[in-house]
Amino acid sequence: MTRLLPSPVNTPFTFWYLVVLLATTALQRLLGETLSARLLELASTDAHNLWHRPVMSLVSSALWLGDDGWLVYVIIFTFAVAPLERRIGAGWTCAVFASGHVLATLATELPVMCALAEGLLPATDSRWLDIGVSYGFFATAGALVPVLARRFRMWAVPAIEAGIVVIYLIDGPRTLGGIVTFAGHLIALHIGMLGWWRWLLRRGVTGTLPAPAGPGDRARPLAGSAAR
Repeated sequence: MTRLLPSPVNTPFTFWYLVVLLATTALQRLLGETLSARLLELASTDAHNLWHRPVMSLVSSALWLGDDGWLVYVIIFTFAVAPLERRIGAGWTCAVFASGHVLATLATELPVMCALAEGLLPATDSRWLDIGVSYGFFATAGALVPVLARRFRMWAVPAIEAGIVVIYLIDGPRTLGGIVTFAGHLIALHIGMLGWWRWLLRRGVTGTLPAPAGPGDRARPLAGSAAR
């Protein structure tokens, strides 16, 4: 069981990302509620921050958690991020994660910005707390679907989508934030699953779970036209 846990040697991206999240979670508790709220407000990828400081908000929003549930993320990163990293390496796992975080954020927040500019939404909707790692996580979970053995894929997709629906219902389905986050989760999932599927196929790692990753998996060269 311990070999499944992220480590700085075998899964450095997963391991050190969890370390950063632990540090920022601890920092929130040390600073207190008022200062923590201000930091999260500055890091949020809401319409106001994306307009005034897009790069900083896109980067910083992925470094904070909105609650103290760090141990929960250890579990989900262990079973959804680390297995992908063992097969494609830290750099590519980071790329998958970032593609979901950045593209899903822009795909959901740009329409909000346009609606605000046209007066279709009140100005108060330009500021709301939008932080966390869920878009990046769902992108890696989506990319993990092609890696699963074929018999598991038909169950994995509806299971993940059902989880997204449950999160939506719990977080507030009638709020703008809830709707935006729900759309972002679905977009991130399909970015990871459909956007990276052909690359994973050429990489030769599709259908390799639940078999353990071998030492040569992440160094496997891209195949030629035969894999298309």
